[in-house]
Amino acid sequence: MSFLKKIKKNKSVHSLYSMVSCSDLTPGSLEVWLDLPDSIKYDPALAPFKQLYEQRNGKPIQSPEIVSSEENGNIFGRKFSEARIHDDKHESNKNGSRVLEIQPATAEEKKLKSKRKKKLDNVRQYILNTSNDTFTALISLTGPFGGQTNESKQLSIWLHRSFGEFDEFGQDSPKWNIHLQPDDVIDFAPSASESKILMLQPKKQRKVPTNHTQDDFIQNFGNVSDAVTLRMSTNSNKTVPLTLTYQLHPLSEEHGIIFAAFLLCLLYFLIIFEVVNRTIAALLSSTMGIATLAFHGTRPSLMELVSWLDVETLLLLFSMMILVAILAETGLFDYLAVVAFEVTGGRTWPLINCLCFFTAFFSTFLDNVTTVLLMTPVTIRLCEVMQLNPVPVLMSMVIFSNVGGAATPVGDPPNVIIASHPSILAANINFTNFTLHMGLGILLVSVQTYFQLRYIFRDINTLRHSVPRGIVELRQAIAVWKRAAASLTSYSRDEDLVKRALEKKVQRLSTLLMKKEAGTGKPKNDPLFCSTLAQMKQKYRIRDKPLLIKASICVAFVVAVFFLHAIPQLQNLSLGWTALLGAILLLLLAEREDLEPILARVEWSTLLFFAALFVLMEVLSKLGLIAWIGKLTESVILKVGEESRLAVAVMLILWVSGLASAFVDNIPLSTMMVRVTAALSDPSGLGLPLPPLAWALSFGACLGGNGTLIGASANVVCAGVAEQHGYRFTFMQFLKIGFPIMIGNLIIASIYLVICHVLFTWH
Repeated sequence: MSFLKKIKKNKSVHSLYSMVSCSDLTPGSLEVWLDLPDSIKYDPALAPFKQLYEQRNGKPIQSPEIVSSEENGNIFGRKFSEARIHDDKHESNKNGSRVLEIQPATAEEKKLKSKRKKKLDNVRQYILNTSNDTFTALISLTGPFGGQTNESKQLSIWLHRSFGEFDEFGQDSPKWNIHLQPDDVIDFAPSASESKILMLQPKKQRKVPTNHTQDDFIQNFGNVSDAVTLRMSTNSNKTVPLTLTYQLHPLSEEHGIIFAAFLLCLLYFLIIFEVVNRTIAALLSSTMGIATLAFHGTRPSLMELVSWLDVETLLLLFSMMILVAILAETGLFDYLAVVAFEVTGGRTWPLINCLCFFTAFFSTFLDNVTTVLLMTPVTIRLCEVMQLNPVPVLMSMVIFSNVGGAATPVGDPPNVIIASHPSILAANINFTNFTLHMGLGILLVSVQTYFQLRYIFRDINTLRHSVPRGIVELRQAIAVWKRAAASLTSYSRDEDLVKRALEKKVQRLSTLLMKKEAGTGKPKNDPLFCSTLAQMKQKYRIRDKPLLIKASICVAFVVAVFFLHAIPQLQNLSLGWTALLGAILLLLLAEREDLEPILARVEWSTLLFFAALFVLMEVLSKLGLIAWIGKLTESVILKVGEESRLAVAVMLILWVSGLASAFVDNIPLSTMMVRVTAALSDPSGLGLPLPPLAWALSFGACLGGNGTLIGASANVVCAGVAEQHGYRFTFMQFLKIGFPIMIGNLIIASIYLVICHVLFTWH
């Protein structure tokens, strides 16, 4: 194994980059340099060796012949078996201090030296300057990791404390073994990141070499500090390219979990009690998270922060928002609302059933975020036509979107993460059998969800506005006019003129609203829904047919590529970039000279909320909260008997991932929990069957998003689009509806998994 080393120092954080190179300065090369004659060793041509030696030991070499142990703290490159302690009257200082003189090694010592050198041939080590008795280091690696087969190659990393160069009297930390990709693909495998805290306990009682007495050894070597090195080795036959970063004395795991829990509670406190806008709440929590990492010496760089963002999700949202904004200008959503009204005969529950069915169906093949973006405007228009309150209908629709997205590997982001994991692919879980096993369970969950919603909204009046329709329309109009005024700037005279006109309109509407709420105005009769289908068709028509044709072509292109993504061989197609190409194509075909009206309809606050949430979830992962959830799950499973471990593992993974996904973003949670399921199925460990564990994780991560407003991406997108149309539902409103339904979903999924995979072992 060969490593190319590049050391970067930034306070307490250091970086090493390892790759093969014959020109490296390694500890072995320094050892050879130290054995050279002084006339050669200190030649300017070999200055890099001297600089590296001084850099590692912290102080310059004071004498070419004698090195004081008191001044240097340790002796790098010398074997203490070569040192002879003696009283030199000519070289002793005034205080009578002892010095070390290098004497020729005996044959036995040379043999020991050769044995130790052979032992460390395949080990690369890096000196860590420390004097602490208890030593910890946070090691972060990026490289070709992920192989999990029985014959996979491993990279081993550990800390070693040695007394000078006496390795046989040293102390090792527990080894951290990381699976590598197979040798035939290691050069082309994608990079993965791993982190772990390694610890050396306080120094143990040292053994004394046979050629020294206890008192003599302690008297002469007791003041020499121990050297702590970071060591790496691998059994791979190929060069292992990797990036290694280590931080000395990191934040402890217990304190990290406490900080992470505080940040998560702060976010939910700000959102639940509506102290500030949810986007500002996410920005504040993520900023405090970064400050916490910086305070403990692990401040992320700008490039690292950018890498934490899920660019694919943000790009998909942005592109689909542009497509939906242009489609809305054509009048398509109004027309579809009229068609749905005609098909359902104007009856409330058949209309809601139709919306929920189509949302769940499209979510199985399209990303549920895309489905919600397309269906939300139609739902709002339909509710306005039928004088229904859009908020409960939208919540029902988005719940069915999360349920339908769990049926296939491409319907929800957690399923994409689970289905693409190497251990899942190695277990021969493909698109077909994944959809077969998940689809049957999702059908049962859909039936339960429908009847539970019917029970919650058994009073039809709860689906209607609780205030007079005139006041509702005025509030909605004020919200729309305010948003239009806020989208304009005062940079030019023309925009300032229009903005002031809009603000005056808002003031007049606000005054009228106050009069109506106070009952001093002249209220008009609020007629019931009596519009005929012919009147609706006359009012809600397609306004721009040429633009509709162009938009339909672009949307059809995007949707067709999304369907192709369902084919396993074409899963490398990027959903985000595909949607962006469709949006750019539509902008070109629409021939718009001014993009401001379209960009003003993009939900920038929603995109910023997602970006802040991605950063916060990565901070929680760095602080150890998500890993702690996985360790707790695994430890509970290990405490039960072998005959019950599968049932306990399935139930724990389902409920832990479900409840956690309601409060923590399900994307990083799925990334962590899929590793736990792979470890539980490892033949060298518990050896549990992987398919039921994978399906339990999929049920939990996808259905858990129904628990809270920020539990799933589709929930946040739906709330953002509704707010743009003048309708707003709070965190508590969604919690009252979504959380009981999520509990019911998990109960049905538990029964299905126990019957099919524990009792009858369908897998």
